[in-house]
Amino acid sequence: MKRCAVWCILGILAFPWAAHAAADAEEKSLREIIVQAILATNQAEKRKLITSLEGRGDDVIVTLFDAWRADELFVHTSQDGEKTPIQLAGAPDASGAREALRVLDGSPLSDAASQPMRLAPTSPGLAPVTHTTALRRTMKGVLDLIELASPDLARRVRAIQMVGFAQDATKLPLLEARQEAEKDATAHAALREALALVRLKSQSEDARVDALVQLKEIHSLASADFIKNALREAEEKGETRVVTAASAALAAVESHRSTVNFFGTLFRGVSLGSILLVVALGLAITFGLMRVINMAHGEMIAVGAYTTYIVQNVFAGGLALSPFGFSIAIPGINATGWLGESYFIFALPLSFLAAALVGIALERGVIRFLYQRPLESLLATWGVSLVLQQLFRLIFGANNVQVSSPAWLSGNWTFHDIIFGWNRIFVIGFAALIVIGTWLILTRTSLGLLIRAVMQNRPMAACMGVRTERVNMLTFGLGSGLAGLAGAFLSQIGNVGPSLGQSYIVDCFMTVVVGGIGSIAGTVVSAFGIGITDQALQQILLNPVLGKILVLVAIILFLQWRPAGLFVTRSRNLDD
Repeated sequence: MKRCAVWCILGILAFPWAAHAAADAEEKSLREIIVQAILATNQAEKRKLITSLEGRGDDVIVTLFDAWRADELFVHTSQDGEKTPIQLAGAPDASGAREALRVLDGSPLSDAASQPMRLAPTSPGLAPVTHTTALRRTMKGVLDLIELASPDLARRVRAIQMVGFAQDATKLPLLEARQEAEKDATAHAALREALALVRLKSQSEDARVDALVQLKEIHSLASADFIKNALREAEEKGETRVVTAASAALAAVESHRSTVNFFGTLFRGVSLGSILLVVALGLAITFGLMRVINMAHGEMIAVGAYTTYIVQNVFAGGLALSPFGFSIAIPGINATGWLGESYFIFALPLSFLAAALVGIALERGVIRFLYQRPLESLLATWGVSLVLQQLFRLIFGANNVQVSSPAWLSGNWTFHDIIFGWNRIFVIGFAALIVIGTWLILTRTSLGLLIRAVMQNRPMAACMGVRTERVNMLTFGLGSGLAGLAGAFLSQIGNVGPSLGQSYIVDCFMTVVVGGIGSIAGTVVSAFGIGITDQALQQILLNPVLGKILVLVAIILFLQWRPAGLFVTRSRNLDD
């Protein structure tokens, strides 16, 4: 028993060494083949040797082939006539000489005194390794196929798909060999589809039928055009079995397409509803609870977006602004790595704070004089929105500015051909957190208690000692801060400009009114309902403008039937 344990321990310790030795042996074998190709005098022999490297994934092939095509490979002939293929690497010195490395093992080429040599392309005894168009095409074919064995799964799957789409029958043995060695399920599925696509070009009717049966089981959207071509060719040749199999495979693909479109539309509708919810939630507080028609709400969104833009530049190299002709340089911290990617985390609270402060200033400076005067507040806030837009142009310029998404918000996740963008997934979760946070503030905090008291009966709340003006200020700041958070996210899905908020102000009011003025729950239901309906109509009609028009018509008809919206807010005020 002890002896077995000792052997197990020795085996575990020896495994890394054995793996390293195997990798070294593989690299040496590849270098030897490339050396033979360099020294071969016959072009056909050169191409044969290069082609033998197909499917063998190693970075040394890429490095040496790139050097070959870049005219960095030479044959060095010593005084005794020995020919040694070398690569000139590194930066050249004043005389143009570079480090000479042996192609065979990557070691430095040494002189008679065993000193590393530095050679220039024009040095005596050096002959450039030439390459023809056919040779470059052969190397490109090897480089394209080398990705089949790439350790990076995404690159490996992409290479497999490209080989399958090319439908080159000569690559069939390579794909079959790769299928036996492949361990990853995703890459194995891609290989299965690629093999079926290549076999569609087979001269054998049985092979094509089997391939179509495989494609029916896979029902990948990418195979639709290939199946249609196979169906058309089979109809021209009168191959009944192939026609039947192709029709069944095409029906399976189209059924899968309908499923993908349905869930894709549902996901886009939920994400659009989340965007509307984030944007409209602040307005639901200022307009719904305070009964203030704030036409400058869109500019609070822009404040949050521009704050995110500033934070991004502070984390990078800084920002230069020229407001009113004065030059202001905001220094940057030149953050890299995880710190640079985390700028958006810092931008979220700062966007909320900046928009909240602007909202409080607006409430203290303008709106507090216009309570219970809806027409005057509408005109005044509209004027403020124009002033703020002009300020944005003077400070940041009239053109849109770009806010780059961090890596963890870029890209997407694909599940059964349904694409889920990370930024859309983030906004759905982001909206859920905001809704929960807002609900907790309104129902579980003293500020929320005061807000609800003032909303239900302002005179009675004032008689009970509630400082209604302070509550108004904090409530307006809360609503504006939520708009700033919306702007921070919107900066991740589009450019930021002075008129950013104007693109959403109409949808904001529409969402709040349909949900029921003052109802947070109504705003949630309305936002998702409008978002899903809008995406569904666009998918059915294939016309975004017509879909938007039908949504507006549907909302008008709904409000004719239910003017108070989905959820009617009850109040203790006798005037309501």
